[in-house]
Amino acid sequence: MKKYGLNEITFMQYIFLNFGMVLSIGFLSLPRVLSEQAGTAGWIALIIVWVISMAASLIVVQVMKRYPDGTLLDLVTVYLGKGAGKVVAILFALYLCYYGYTGLVYTVLIIKQYLLQQTPAYIIMILLLIPTYVIVRNGLRILGRYVELVMLLSLWIPIVYLLPLKDAHWLRLFPVLKEGWEPVFAAVPSTFYYHIGFSTTFILYPFLKNKRMASIGLVISYTLTMLMYLFITIICFAYFNSDEIMEYNEPTINVLKTIEFTFISRIEVIFIAFYLLIFSLSWIPTMYMSVFCTTWLIGKQDHRNHLRLLWVFIAVGTFFFMPTVFQSEKMNTLLGQIGLGVEYIAPVCLLLYVSVHDRFRWRKHL
Repeated sequence: MKKYGLNEITFMQYIFLNFGMVLSIGFLSLPRVLSEQAGTAGWIALIIVWVISMAASLIVVQVMKRYPDGTLLDLVTVYLGKGAGKVVAILFALYLCYYGYTGLVYTVLIIKQYLLQQTPAYIIMILLLIPTYVIVRNGLRILGRYVELVMLLSLWIPIVYLLPLKDAHWLRLFPVLKEGWEPVFAAVPSTFYYHIGFSTTFILYPFLKNKRMASIGLVISYTLTMLMYLFITIICFAYFNSDEIMEYNEPTINVLKTIEFTFISRIEVIFIAFYLLIFSLSWIPTMYMSVFCTTWLIGKQDHRNHLRLLWVFIAVGTFFFMPTVFQSEKMNTLLGQIGLGVEYIAPVCLLLYVSVHDRFRWRKHL
């Protein structure tokens, strides 16, 4: 019997989990960041990082093929020993917890700015944590179904963004390389933050029903992410001029303010309310995988007690301290730097190690 067979996820759930985690937060501010770094040619950096991210994610799959019935924690334990496995479990749990917390903080700040200006931050945090607990406590299979539902309910969002195109000025995109390639390559490092998340394959891989489709799933999810990023970035670049886009932290929201219907005056409010579902994909899966690592650390399978402790810690901590918008941006920058090491550098090093290890072990048995 498979060790993780009771919580298997489908191929579609696997795609949506990766797609949702990567897209969730970066969708709002990415056009501004690209414009700051490379002007209207910033969209080219998206394609460059898409290629690099796909290569790195496929390396993660190649690593997990060495131990297909276990997670990264099991693989490290087999290849490096129990001590190394516990260290990796702690570090990976902290990384995933920090990933989820930055998403929660960003969401609370967005809600306070656009929806509930007078509501204390800790109240909003608790309101977000309650459904999070309900979903996460039931395991990965329920989480996969939740992600499928979120994607189904969000299909209308890209269609809405076609409406502002009537006021777009496409000549703003030309010439494509106004200042050459240097600004484009300068924008690549800051763009990595908007593509981190595929390291969750280290945990998700043994839960996938058809593991042979893991690589294809990552290619599909990252291609969808790139297309969505390109879609919203080009719309913002065509709608705002190069100076105007700098005035907005979330130009993706501001571009919707021009849309008016007779039955609703502020469609961006409805957009944010619905987009909270997509926001949740940045912290609900990572919160589950974080407590998965800590329960693995002590040799148990029931993650609910650890989930309750994490829930209380975040709720109480928010009552005493809530990061500001500036501090949230600093947290996101730090997450991008950590993610570069965890998701791009570490998998390459690990693949090299297990490849050399397996080769020497094979020669030893000859």
